[in-house]
Amino acid sequence: MYYGWSMTTLKVPGATLHYQVQGRGPVLLIIMGGSGDADAASGIVGHLSSRYTVVTYDRRGLSRSTLDDPSEPMSIEQHSEDAHHVLAAVTSDPAFVLGTSLGALIALDMVARHPGQVRLLVAHEPPVPALLPEAERADAKRFQRILENGPAGPEWTELMRVIAVNHADVEDGVTIPRPGPQQLANATFFRERDAPVAHRYEHDLDALETVSDRIIAVGGEKSREAFPHRSTRALADRLGTAFVEFPGDHAGFATRPRAFADRLAQVLTEASPSLGK
Repeated sequence: MYYGWSMTTLKVPGATLHYQVQGRGPVLLIIMGGSGDADAASGIVGHLSSRYTVVTYDRRGLSRSTLDDPSEPMSIEQHSEDAHHVLAAVTSDPAFVLGTSLGALIALDMVARHPGQVRLLVAHEPPVPALLPEAERADAKRFQRILENGPAGPEWTELMRVIAVNHADVEDGVTIPRPGPQQLANATFFRERDAPVAHRYEHDLDALETVSDRIIAVGGEKSREAFPHRSTRALADRLGTAFVEFPGDHAGFATRPRAFADRLAQVLTEASPSLGK
């Protein structure tokens, strides 16, 4: 069991990763999506660290995680191995994992490749439009097209609408900060390097079926009409695993951190009853 807070770096093939550990209790690895680095999870970490040893990290290429070769191609599988190495650096026991959006794609790949590391995976709105009927994939294609063109102004508003993110709809006491230079650089890296590989990535559904009892699929209460939510529900149906709604929308971890963290703790405790005793 870990107490306190620390940050350190980890050398992995092709990169040096920055990661942070804080709190006490069972280990919970959080893998952020989009341009989110370790600090992007701070809202929910603040409400979880009294119950869990929370591990967050900057994906390779974001913020403090540097690439040996800046031109090296990205892949979901590579990110998955990074998450595996970070978790192995903290514990040898199976851990809880929360992945959100792109982070959920990475987490799903990790549980398929390294099932022994994962006690339970909560996959929050991984975008898997390939599981939707062709007629329902228009928004996913629109999202990809806008992102590739570099959204600005009205296009940015449309991008947020398509995935159901409303930073004006927050719980009491929450303010979404304006992005600084590092966040903007992360957004560019995500758009140019990570998003294209995420669009091309294909899940190993057969492998996921073998570990479906360790996966809970999650969608936002306020994102039911958006393609990430709908495709996550389709993934749950395909794997025969539970589907649960969490507070907020696609960015509920940021807009409703207290409610999101409480719902996550409830789900983890219900899956492991001994934690609540």
